[in-house]
Amino acid sequence: MSRATREAYGQTLVELVNEGHDIVAVDADLAGSTKLVDLQKAFPQRMVDVGIAEQHAVTFAAGMACDGLVPVVAIYSTFLQRAYDQLLHDVALQDLPVVFALDRSGLVGADGATHAGVYDYAFLRCVPNMVIMAPADENECRQMLYSAVRYHAPVAVRYPRGTGPGVPVQKEFTELPRGKAEVRRQGKRIAILAFGSMVAPAMTAGEALDATVVNMRFVKPIDAEAIVTSATKTGAVVSAEEHSILNGLGSAVAEVLGENLPVPLERIGTRDIFGLSGTMDELFDYFGLRAENIADAARRAISRKA
Repeated sequence: MSRATREAYGQTLVELVNEGHDIVAVDADLAGSTKLVDLQKAFPQRMVDVGIAEQHAVTFAAGMACDGLVPVVAIYSTFLQRAYDQLLHDVALQDLPVVFALDRSGLVGADGATHAGVYDYAFLRCVPNMVIMAPADENECRQMLYSAVRYHAPVAVRYPRGTGPGVPVQKEFTELPRGKAEVRRQGKRIAILAFGSMVAPAMTAGEALDATVVNMRFVKPIDAEAIVTSATKTGAVVSAEEHSILNGLGSAVAEVLGENLPVPLERIGTRDIFGLSGTMDELFDYFGLRAENIADAARRAISRKA
């Protein structure tokens, strides 16, 4: 059964505390939405709600990290923008092991422009020391949170609103190799590099086009080797992200290709406008984030091959 990725996140935190990890969740008055209620009930001493004070939440987390704890800051992607100074100077500059669990990253339906989390790739990937991950499904969200706790670095795990694709959730925890992508399908005509929620539609497009599909997993450090290898084999690339095209991961892919192997690249993402209000289906149609949009972009890139 499909379930919200953030539910997998909330349940995973409870299990990690049970396993003995020194986790303290920090929330900014959204425990119900960020699914920290179970942790709050099971371990009330491991949950701190600072109210609607994101800047304080991040500085508070930095202080706990200095004292040997593993703070997990549960925050909407769009509200992390309020605490950018604290993230940059209090956490990243000191290379402190603070985990940022970025809920509602991507489109947010009726919540509209104020809540659309389509800028975090851009403003996070320029920050030194940051590790940034985007899970493709509920199970990967679980494994990324476990990995984030073990990396001992500033880490952001970005996950979307709504249900995941409904994959089986692995009971055992597995630490993911830092900065390594995962090839989910081998093909010949083109490489589709998908981030987070776009992996599922990328797989549908990949089956239709005999494309290589890479679940990039890591926004930073980005797996340049996987990008170059897949581009070399296929001669054309599509990037797909539920994020602004401007300065997003398509831009990161373009940087890698420009330095190593110029090939045709088409980018799928949201346009350079503020988010709109509507159902998730309406917004995915409006911004062209469907499997058929990825397939169309792939055909354009294939037609530009030398």
